[in-house]
Amino acid sequence: MEKLALSDEILMQVEKPARYIGNEVNSVVKDASQVDIRFAMCFPDVYEIGMSYLGIQILYDMFNRMEHVWCERVYSPWPDLDAIMRKEHIPLFALESQDPIRDFDFLGITLQYEMCYTNVLQVIDLSQIPLLAAERRDGDPIVIGGGPCSYNPEPIADFFDLFYIGEGETVYRELFDAYRRNWEQGGCRRDFLELAADIPGIYVPQFYDVTYHADGTISSFKPNNPHGKNRIQKQVVMDFEHTPYPMKPVVPFLKATQDRVTLEIQRGCIRGCRFCQAGAIYRPTREKDVALMKRYALEMIRNTGHEEITLSSLSSSDYQALPELTEFLIEEMGKRKVNIALPSLRIDSFSLDVMKRVQDIKKSSLTFAAEAGTQRLRNVINKGLTEEMIRDGAMKAFQGGWTKVKFYFMVGLPTETEEDLMGIPMLCEQLAEDYYTIPKEERTGKVSITASSSFFVPKPFTPFQWASMNTEEEFLRKARFVKDGFQQQKNRKSLTYRYHDADLTIMEGIFARGDRRLAPVILQAYRNGCIYDAWHDWFQQDVWKQAFEDHEVDIGFYTFRERSTEETLPWDFIDIGVSRQFLIREWERAKRGEVTPNCKQSCSGCGAAGFGGGVCFENKN
Repeated sequence: MEKLALSDEILMQVEKPARYIGNEVNSVVKDASQVDIRFAMCFPDVYEIGMSYLGIQILYDMFNRMEHVWCERVYSPWPDLDAIMRKEHIPLFALESQDPIRDFDFLGITLQYEMCYTNVLQVIDLSQIPLLAAERRDGDPIVIGGGPCSYNPEPIADFFDLFYIGEGETVYRELFDAYRRNWEQGGCRRDFLELAADIPGIYVPQFYDVTYHADGTISSFKPNNPHGKNRIQKQVVMDFEHTPYPMKPVVPFLKATQDRVTLEIQRGCIRGCRFCQAGAIYRPTREKDVALMKRYALEMIRNTGHEEITLSSLSSSDYQALPELTEFLIEEMGKRKVNIALPSLRIDSFSLDVMKRVQDIKKSSLTFAAEAGTQRLRNVINKGLTEEMIRDGAMKAFQGGWTKVKFYFMVGLPTETEEDLMGIPMLCEQLAEDYYTIPKEERTGKVSITASSSFFVPKPFTPFQWASMNTEEEFLRKARFVKDGFQQQKNRKSLTYRYHDADLTIMEGIFARGDRRLAPVILQAYRNGCIYDAWHDWFQQDVWKQAFEDHEVDIGFYTFRERSTEETLPWDFIDIGVSRQFLIREWERAKRGEVTPNCKQSCSGCGAAGFGGGVCFENKN
């Protein structure tokens, strides 16, 4: 294979050349002549963000434990190097070997957020692989996608040979065995795709045809190949205790967005927030043994030299052994001068006591995910959080010495009213007033309350997948209304309000619930210069608008209309274990403002018990 290490001359022309040189501590180098399968693992964003993602570290470690597989890493080149590579015709290369991606067997791309889609095309294009799967031939790498966005792969289906639906630890070995068997038998690319389509959780978009009604909704979604399954079932790791975990994660040369050891203590969530896709697609909830977590913590710190450790979970406060684990970390990490970065926890006496012991209260702030400003709307989204709980938690924090608190809200939620919006500044004002009831001599200065709001995006496999979405103008009008509300509060000097970008939110909403007709739009936007769309400084809204117009795609069809529960949705062929009937039931309960208990309180019959383990199985009625 041709070696493509960038010359010193080129490295001197780009920002942060350490992004591209490889050779980091714990990176895996094998003899290419001694392996059967070479897999390039890609995070389609800049190195510092990709190196912070636990999922790639898990798969990188798992693949490289396989004797016949060598997994290497590749990230999106920053625009400065991108321009040089195009001008000099330099193909994209893997970090470990510096070999061109086009010579690998697989290019695996993790899809963590919708706004990375033009970066996906950037990676494929710079690798000198045909952008459209239908145009690839024998010898081109198999392009496979996975991650949260693969639960609606349709907007980018034309660019992928395969999608892996579910958790990566389950059927990759079977997929690799099929690839080797096909190669040994002299099979072609299509032969392998047919073998792959027979494996649970593998979706081959080329093996399906879609037809549409006159109104644009889907009429049919059917296999055109006997190997195409009518339903693709999500793959789940139920033996969570013994699944591979990276004891020697790669240590980046640059400071990554999250430059620390990460302990995944559980997967899934018991809470059932109706806007949360992760809470649905990662069901059922599974915990890891605390003794295992203790051993992992010590071993990973020893193997990396990181100066910080954190916990990974959708809801860490629900981890049963959290008190025991945090006490252990406080003691052991204290000896090693390792900082503990706690994830968002429920603000109770235990959590505050722990945070006091691991944080500099004067410098740190506490975060509350209130999501909505009124109890009515929190019930609609099934947040499971009352105003009394919020005020009690904040007061405990104030009394414990914290004077900086942050609150996260969403604007544009289903059934939202101006009263709900005004509830955001009113709740923050109430908390400021609560703070000033503390005797002056017991306070530590003025309180600072920062509220920030994102804009609501309906996601597949949530009860809100049928909901309409606000327009950009409606989002901004509502955000300004909330901002004006903050200006009217008595303690406004103690209050700060910020909101996210509405234009990016609309784009996210289009792709989240889009179908195959969006692929030509994405392709045109990319060819006209769009990359790094998740970075607002690089987002070119005018280029995207032109692409939608040129392909006569109605943005409102994908965003601003409420769907009927009878409509065939682009992702309906995927079975995540949570039933459609449950989602419809939750959608109706949301409209009535009814709360559904969490999984530990009672089983709501979502269907995930069918996996045969986890919290819901143990507590089902």
